[in-house]
Amino acid sequence: MRILLVEDDESLGEGIRTALRRAAFTVDWLRDGVSALAAMKDGGIDLVVLDLGLPHMDGMEVIRQARRAEAIMPILVLSARERASDRTLGLDAGADDYLAKPFDTQELLARVRALLRRVGGRATPLLQFGALSLDPARLDVVWRGKSLDLPRREFALLRMLMEHRGRPISRESAQQRLYGWDEDVASNALDVHVHALRKKLDPALIRTLRGIGYALDAKVAQDPGDA
Repeated sequence: MRILLVEDDESLGEGIRTALRRAAFTVDWLRDGVSALAAMKDGGIDLVVLDLGLPHMDGMEVIRQARRAEAIMPILVLSARERASDRTLGLDAGADDYLAKPFDTQELLARVRALLRRVGGRATPLLQFGALSLDPARLDVVWRGKSLDLPRREFALLRMLMEHRGRPISRESAQQRLYGWDEDVASNALDVHVHALRKKLDPALIRTLRGIGYALDAKVAQDPGDA
């Protein structure tokens, strides 16, 4: 999942970006409101973490203009403005959640996961697909009763495939959500991650749909005891 972080404080921004990346999210970090609004209008972002006190354009105005432009991704506001009236203004402008500074990093991550669950139409945190389960909070993957320790991008790719519930995900969409703007990406990087997942799970679990992308195979994902 790809998150746009908009924060002009270098120390705080670096800390948030590090925490999000450790939680297997792809993060693009911008430091002013004008750039943030342009990125939100372009699309390809799953969620925005937005400070309000930004250079060039206040975060509240970013929210208003993004919603007028029909940008639909969830927006989590971070702000030192703690008054109830400020929270009300932010939510009424189009924010989906509001977290006052200073905040606990684990609470921030929990709110991010909750917003993404809501967008995905899921009530529970655990992702389940046959004998495959994935816990985004604990970064746990279990396949046919065996726990797997996956690198960050393999975990993120598997999470994307599971969230699609067996429906195809295009190569372009997968690459866009796995890599940030500031990262150099080899042409075969996605194929390497898919190959690694197939070795750790089942070679037939991730299907290649030529000209389309990838999808999980529901029959292969079945627990052998359920067959």
